[in-house]
Amino acid sequence: MTAQHIAALQGIAAAAAAANALFFARFWRQQRDRLFACFGAAFALMALSWGLLAFTDPTDETRPYIYGARLIAFLLVIAGMIDKNRQR
Repeated sequence: MTAQHIAALQGIAAAAAAANALFFARFWRQQRDRLFACFGAAFALMALSWGLLAFTDPTDETRPYIYGARLIAFLLVIAGMIDKNRQR
């Protein structure tokens, strides 16, 4: 697979993650549930990381700021689930 194909797939993944972020942001606005806010922020960070990879060298994923954005995204998902389960 060439670098152009990988960049195109990462661009598609970034667009899908951004659409998911908007989806969860809409639900957060309607219901004011922090779980939706955490998921929306996590998907926005994933969109950012895939977008950065698509515009830089798409085959070199060893940059710490890309992994840092992904780590924060997954920590937001975990924090959102813990917060949701503690409310009960």
